[in-house]
Amino acid sequence: MPFEMVKYNEPDFDREPFISSPDAAVRAVVRNGVAPDNFHSTTIFPEYFKINGRWLLAQQSRMDCVAVVNSDSCVEIKEFRRLEVGDKVIVGRSEDASEGIFVYTNGFKQAAGSEEIFAFRTGRSRETSYSRDYDRLYDILKYEKEHGYIVWVLGPAAVFDHDSRTALASLIDNGYAHAILAGNALATHDMEGAIFRTALGQDIYTQASIPNGHYHHLELINRVRKYDTIADFLVGEKVKDGVIHACYRNNIPFVLTGSIRDDGPLPGVFANVYEGQDAMRKHIRRATTVLGLATQLHSIATGNMTPSYQAVDGVVRPVFIYNVDISEFAVNKLRDRGTTEVTSIVTNIQDFLVNLSRNLTK
Repeated sequence: MPFEMVKYNEPDFDREPFISSPDAAVRAVVRNGVAPDNFHSTTIFPEYFKINGRWLLAQQSRMDCVAVVNSDSCVEIKEFRRLEVGDKVIVGRSEDASEGIFVYTNGFKQAAGSEEIFAFRTGRSRETSYSRDYDRLYDILKYEKEHGYIVWVLGPAAVFDHDSRTALASLIDNGYAHAILAGNALATHDMEGAIFRTALGQDIYTQASIPNGHYHHLELINRVRKYDTIADFLVGEKVKDGVIHACYRNNIPFVLTGSIRDDGPLPGVFANVYEGQDAMRKHIRRATTVLGLATQLHSIATGNMTPSYQAVDGVVRPVFIYNVDISEFAVNKLRDRGTTEVTSIVTNIQDFLVNLSRNLTK
């Protein structure tokens, strides 16, 4: 069956309570980075604000932010740290249109079928069958390759294995990635694999520990730091394979953000957490599908920046979010942090990537 995008059911603003709702109230920011009292905090769902008698959908939204009415009477979603004196912040804590604020949770709900009140195995765990999830994901990625913006959030486990590293590079080569978000470790161990054929000192195919292999990732970082950029290193050292090189040869942007425990780090890694967040956010603003693989904190960070919807050429559509990890705890953590519109798959990350590549790059 060909893929069909879920249709969005827009609220009927020509009926009550929307007709009689007041315009949303605003208060000006009086100190940079501080919202006025009673500010409205955004969610992952489509949100409408009544401005000058018209209901406006917030564009490029993000949870836990504030809504600002700009000079063009449009609604901009801002992080608290980006608020400036004079910004007109929407205030009000009601979300039912009574204060000119409407949070719409049913926009993508399909017609309800018969559902049992009591049923077994309704959660998602290691016992869940994911066959249908894989098939749906194949269809989504085929569609998004041409019509969307696919963002991958990657932990280093994605490149610890020869086959998964090759599979991910193949997916990039075949157009199934538009941006990569990761940490210092993903790039380090991917390029370690290119130079030494190891990851953290283990052979990327046999997993055998190599004598003095524990030096390899540090040697790699030091060697890259002799160059101004990672791209210069790839050219200078004649690197020909791997995920980072696949990004380079296909002109796919990647954002590497640092952590307290990083070695090095590599050139180009964002050491300032908020600069890194801003760089990630540039891609999340465009994202229509997000896949978080084997990185709990990075996936949560990205998921919390990702709304459940996106307006593309004036058409509201869902954002598909997948979280994949071998740990049930890790995949469910994102849902517990507010990103409820996520499909969780509990599996070995190497097998997941190889399955995707085999089915999408034939």
